[in-house]
Amino acid sequence: MKLSSDLLRAFVAIAEHGHLTLAAESLNRTQSALSVQLRKLEATLDANLFERHAKGMRLTPDGEKLLPLAQRIMGDLYHAQSLFEQPLRGKIRVGIPDHYDGTVFEKVLIKFGKDYPHLDIFVKSGCSSGFPAAIADGRLDIAVVASSEPGQGKLLETELSHWAESETFECDPDTPVPLAVLDRGCWWSKLPVNLLSQEQRAFNVTFKSESFSNLRCAIRAGLAIGILPARAIQSGMRVSPARRNLPALPAMSRSLLVGPASPPEITIAIAAALKDGLASG
Repeated sequence: MKLSSDLLRAFVAIAEHGHLTLAAESLNRTQSALSVQLRKLEATLDANLFERHAKGMRLTPDGEKLLPLAQRIMGDLYHAQSLFEQPLRGKIRVGIPDHYDGTVFEKVLIKFGKDYPHLDIFVKSGCSSGFPAAIADGRLDIAVVASSEPGQGKLLETELSHWAESETFECDPDTPVPLAVLDRGCWWSKLPVNLLSQEQRAFNVTFKSESFSNLRCAIRAGLAIGILPARAIQSGMRVSPARRNLPALPAMSRSLLVGPASPPEITIAIAAALKDGLASG
């Protein structure tokens, strides 16, 4: 068998995503098709390139040796192709929830700028509960929407949520829970109050803000306990320990909504950039 660019592309995708399913989605292929390509590549090179573990795929020493060369080859191929492609031009309006931490948001923006330098990309960052209406009435072309369960649109990812607190936070178990909440009126804002109320657990709302960033600051400063997506728990915070006896939390689902009048080619490109940015975050 000959070494082909398709086999190298599959290898690089698996290495960069660390997971067969995510790599298959990034290439718009099935997981079984990608597995076949990986087996062909390993047979061609007579080498074992990955080892499986609980969370995905890890490069073997042979895989680590191949990766830099494969990435360079793929980069050269993309560069050669780009010499004769007409760059995407136009504008698109994108909604991104503000509960993504700075690292993920920055990665998405960097990918937008690098991959589509001729596009005018207008990003609205904020509470995603208003994004479906903005999509419906044409104020946004594409948006990532968070909810407590998969809804309309294409599911991008699910992420666990946690009760979070400062690493130095302490409170008397017999006193009401000091609570930090978002002041937005959406399901995420109401979640901590509803859960504690259902369990007849006493609490005091000691911090309230419309800003997700401010919510994290209050939690990190030790003012209160709050609910955060797993990715948003930063240095100086911890998941609240089991001794707090706090209610179980649902995972957060994020779906991609696309407006009916959005520019098709640009929308497809931006959707791919969003998926890649979230997968690498």
